[in-house]
Amino acid sequence: MLTLHAADEVRYVWEDDAEPVKDGAVAVDGIRIAAVGPLAELEQRFPGARVRRWPGVLGPARIHPGPLPEAPSPRERVHAVLKSGAVAVLEEHVGSPELRAAAERNDVVVLARARRTALVELGRADLAVFDATGACIATVCAGRLVHRRR
Repeated sequence: MLTLHAADEVRYVWEDDAEPVKDGAVAVDGIRIAAVGPLAELEQRFPGARVRRWPGVLGPARIHPGPLPEAPSPRERVHAVLKSGAVAVLEEHVGSPELRAAAERNDVVVLARARRTALVELGRADLAVFDATGACIATVCAGRLVHRRR
C-alpha cells in the first residue's frame, strides 16, 4: 500500500542549506520512495494513499556513526539504532556474526564507510522524523515503520 509520510517540514538532505518543503510529504511505495514534495500535490498525484502525519521535521534516515548502543542482545542493540533515526551502521562496529545477522534481519544497511544520505525518488525508503529537541519520533527502514515514539 502506498503511504504518504507527511510532516510540518521535509528535508531532502540534512546537511544542505536548501529551503525545506513546508507541509511536505514523502510517498513510499513498498521499499522505494515514489515522490517527495508538498503534501497537497502528492495527495492529488496518489489519491487513496494512506497518510501518516508526523509533527516535526522529516528527512533521510541517518547513519549511526559509532559503536552500537549496549543492550542485552544483538536485536536490542540494532533496535536502539533504529530508535535513534538511523537505518545504517558502519561495518567496523558490527564485527560479530550475531550483530550482522540482527542488522540484516531488520534491513539495517552495513556500510564500509559513511556517506551522505538523501531522499531520492526510486531510492530506498529510509526516513526519520525528529522533533524540535532533536529526538526521533519515527523511523522508516526500507519502507517499514520500525519505530514510533508514543
